[in-house]
Amino acid sequence: MSNDTQRWNELAAQIAVDSIRATTAAGSGHPTSSMSCAHLLAVLFADHLRFDVKDPAYRANDRFILSKGHAAPGLYAVLKASGAFEDEVLLSLRKQGSPLQGHPVPLPDLPWVDVASGSLGQGLAVGLGMALAMRIDGIDANVWVMLGDSEMAEGSVWEAMEATSFHGAGNVTAILDLNRLGQRGETMHGWNADVFRDRAESFGWSAIEIDGHDVDQIDLAYRNALADERPTLIVARTEKGHGVSFLANQENWHGKAVPAERLDEALGELDGDRGIRCTPPGPPELHTTPLRRASAPARPTYDGPIATRKAFGDALAWLAGTFDDVVVLDGEVGNSTHTEEAEAVAPERFFQLYIAEQCMVGVQTGLQALGKTAFAATFGAFLTRAADQIRMGAISRADLRLCGSHAGVSIGEDGPSQMAIEDLSFFRALNGSTVLYPADGVSTVALVEAMARLKGISYIRTTREATAPLYPADEAFPIGGSKILAATDHDDVTLIGAGITLHTCLAAHDILGADGITARVLDCYSVKPIDAATLRRAMDDTGTLVIVEDHRVEGGLGDAVLDALAATGPLHGRVVKVGVTQMAGSATPEQLRVWAGIDPASIAARGREAIAG
Repeated sequence: MSNDTQRWNELAAQIAVDSIRATTAAGSGHPTSSMSCAHLLAVLFADHLRFDVKDPAYRANDRFILSKGHAAPGLYAVLKASGAFEDEVLLSLRKQGSPLQGHPVPLPDLPWVDVASGSLGQGLAVGLGMALAMRIDGIDANVWVMLGDSEMAEGSVWEAMEATSFHGAGNVTAILDLNRLGQRGETMHGWNADVFRDRAESFGWSAIEIDGHDVDQIDLAYRNALADERPTLIVARTEKGHGVSFLANQENWHGKAVPAERLDEALGELDGDRGIRCTPPGPPELHTTPLRRASAPARPTYDGPIATRKAFGDALAWLAGTFDDVVVLDGEVGNSTHTEEAEAVAPERFFQLYIAEQCMVGVQTGLQALGKTAFAATFGAFLTRAADQIRMGAISRADLRLCGSHAGVSIGEDGPSQMAIEDLSFFRALNGSTVLYPADGVSTVALVEAMARLKGISYIRTTREATAPLYPADEAFPIGGSKILAATDHDDVTLIGAGITLHTCLAAHDILGADGITARVLDCYSVKPIDAATLRRAMDDTGTLVIVEDHRVEGGLGDAVLDALAATGPLHGRVVKVGVTQMAGSATPEQLRVWAGIDPASIAARGREAIAG
């Protein structure tokens, strides 16, 4: 046995020991899933993952993503062995206030984790995003992604496999921990490694089959992966619970800690806790390729009607041409969302992900983790396909800038499958999110510019139809603000809209005015955070609010207004929510707005009814 072989095996045993110790101390966790990948982690961290443990943000570091996030104890164990933290931190696993949560989450005191994982099937797309960020910056670093065999049933994995090959990301290596057992028994393909080898090769990857507990085979596979210009999938046959006889390849141990009364028995089979440490190879000196400075277009201005989706694309092109960190992703609808405007300006920072929205958001998460200001766009209805990736982005504290175009029934004849009418409720519910809904070109440009500086998840909802200009070019649109477009000191009702319904509210204002009813009109362009003070003042002044939205009445603008009012004092007067309540069909935008009751005449009628009581 060589010195390297012994060193790697001893480190793998220590990873298994610490995985057991930490989970037993916590009383829960996934020791057996950590033990199956212990040898894979040991060889990787000891000799192939080039990173500075004292400077995890260093740009030339290699990156590691534990896509099978339930194996977090194994990751924490190898980080401890690498000198990231001491044993008392390891034994705080899963306890309140500990940085070592049940699944990895990037926290200020856990800077070695770049993104949250644990919802399976997402890590490979994130890895592609990191690889693309390295390419943009001209950095010679590698991305390693640890996959579990259960998550290979997720379609998002195969979206990412295809996209990684298509984009030529040869610095991505995926390690498949093929341990046969899932949560409730055997996985779909068990130990049939050839299934995954053949699939990977058909996607344009290099594929290598190994014994995942033979450290010499692991080392050779890693070397071959680094030498290959293609992305590589290493299919490693492993045992769940490897190294402890009563755990190894046994069912019904998934997510279960070793009982305290059997702890010594388990650790004894692994030769106990020996405090073994490793020193990962340091990263190379940082050398970056200077970026080509794009020729920046002028900041967009408008004096005539324009679709907010087009203004979004114009704003992106301006930002991409002005700032080198702006990256744009498209889901094969760039001629509708107008992301193609940015592609024309900065093609090296534009990535086409095709009809693979889950992959698109995963790639966006990886890009932002390495410092890119990444925007992604598709039809608002199709972003629901990536709802879990967006939700995990919030857990990652990721800065995801998303645009959903073709909002509401106002898209018209394409019908309900294309209509985003549930999107506001989803994005409002995300922790720390910002939700924006501009009504004209000027406000769109201003809000896209603001999104580039926002932290967390931000979502802008855009409209298919051209809309008339409402604001001068120099108008400011602070996040959390609103605009009053019509008001007197004796208003009878307040009409509240956003996006397309702001225009129908303005037309309803004129209809009511002809009847001698004065209406205040409020633009809630910032749906979250919302301008609670202005809404409260409108209720106090007029006593009647009619909230109009091209969205389901559940969870959208109307509920945002009600939530804001409830948080600022007692409700009084009348609050009427007007929006989509039935299943739409194909018709013209005007016909559908009449059908939904969000056309000017219907809004005016609801205003009269509300005033009359």
